[in-house]
Amino acid sequence: MFMDITWQDPVTGAYGFVVIDTLVRGTASGGLRMRQGCTLDEVRGLAQGMTRKEAIHLRVGRHYVPVGGAKGGIDFDPRAPGATDILERFLVAVNPIMRAYWALGEDLGVRQNDIDDILARRELGSGLSAVEKLLTDPEAAKARAEAAFSTLVDGLAQDELVGGLGVATSAIAALEADGRDPATATAVIQGFGSMGGASARFLAEAGVRIVGIADADGFVSNPAGLDVEALLATRDPFGGIDRATLRPEDLDGDRGDWLAADADVLVPAAVSYAITSENCEAITAGLIVEAANMPVLPDAEDRLRARGVTVVPDFLANSATNAWWWWVTFGDVDGSWDDSRSLVTQTLRELTILVLSDADRQGVTPRQAAQSLVDANLEALRATTDPATGVDPATAVGTATGDQLPGSKAER
Repeated sequence: MFMDITWQDPVTGAYGFVVIDTLVRGTASGGLRMRQGCTLDEVRGLAQGMTRKEAIHLRVGRHYVPVGGAKGGIDFDPRAPGATDILERFLVAVNPIMRAYWALGEDLGVRQNDIDDILARRELGSGLSAVEKLLTDPEAAKARAEAAFSTLVDGLAQDELVGGLGVATSAIAALEADGRDPATATAVIQGFGSMGGASARFLAEAGVRIVGIADADGFVSNPAGLDVEALLATRDPFGGIDRATLRPEDLDGDRGDWLAADADVLVPAAVSYAITSENCEAITAGLIVEAANMPVLPDAEDRLRARGVTVVPDFLANSATNAWWWWVTFGDVDGSWDDSRSLVTQTLRELTILVLSDADRQGVTPRQAAQSLVDANLEALRATTDPATGVDPATAVGTATGDQLPGSKAER
C-alpha cells in the first residue's frame, strides 16, 4: 500500500477516504464512490481491485500503458440533502493528492458531471491532472476527451455505456465458451445505474432475455422478459425504476428476490459484498458476471465453484470503463462510439476467452487465472519503472499476455 488517507468533513462529521494501492509511472487511477457505510477497508479493497483492472489491460501495441490503482470513498448517503456539498469539500481537501497521484472519475453514488462541475468551479484542475505528465500531446488528448464525453448514443452518454458494454461482452463470451447461445439465455441484473443499465441494454441487444432487475426499492421481474429500453428511459439519476411505467404483466417484489431468481446469468451491478456464504445457496444461475466491485465474497465463491457456478471476476468484467478512459486519453480510440465500441468488445471478449481457457486448462477459478495474468503484467510494468532495465512498456508483455491474445498487435 503506497498511501491511505482518512478525512472528516468539518460540517457534518462524515468520513472520506483515499487509498493509493500502487503507483506505476508515478500515477494511479480509480473512481470515487459515496455510500452510507463506506469504510477504509472497503476502499482499500477497491484500490487493490483497481491495480488489477489496470494491469490486466497491458497489451502489445497499445498507446495506453497501465498506471497504478487507487480509490476514494465517502461514508454518506448520496441521496441525502447536502451530499453534493460534502463531495465538494472532500474534493477541495484531497486536491493536492489528485494533482500529484490520483486520476479519478465517478463510481457508485457519485456522478461524473458533479465531479467535473466542482473541479471547474473551484479551479481544481481536471480529474485526470495526475496523468498529464504522461501525455505527449495534451491538446490532442483534450480534443478526443471532448468528443468522447459529448457523444450520445440513443440519448445516453457514451461514458455511461462503455462499462456495461464490457460486462455484457464478457457475459456473452462466457456463455458461448460454455456452448450456450446467448439468444436462449436469461439474465437478472442487480442495480440499474450506469453499469447495470448498460449491462442490461447490451445483453438484451444480443438476445439475452432480461427477466429481472433489482433497484433500491425492489425487484421488477417478468419471466417473459422486461422492456429494458422503456425502463432505461424512465429511471431516475440513481438507477431507480419508475413503477408507474411498468406493464400489467411486470411484477414488483422485494429487493432481495433477485438472488434466487430463475435465470442463467446473474449480474451483480450495485454494492460490494452482495453475495455471501450465507445467501449464495439460493442462487440458481450457472454464471455470475461481476459488474459491481467485489460483489462475491471469497467463501461464497468457493461454495459456488463446488456447485459448478462460474464467476467472471470484477477486475476483468467491469474493467472497460477505466480502460476506455485511457484509450481515449492516450489515443487508442478517437472518441467516437463506433471506435470505442469496437475496441471494448474486441478486448473484453479476448480477455474473457483467454481467462476462461486458462482456468479450464489449469483447473483453477477464473479469478485465479485472471490474477495470474495480472501478476505477469505487473512484473512487466515494474520492470519499466526501473531505468536500468531499458524495457519498453509497449512491448514488455511478451509471453505474459500479448503473445497469447489474438490480434494483440492492435493495429489501429
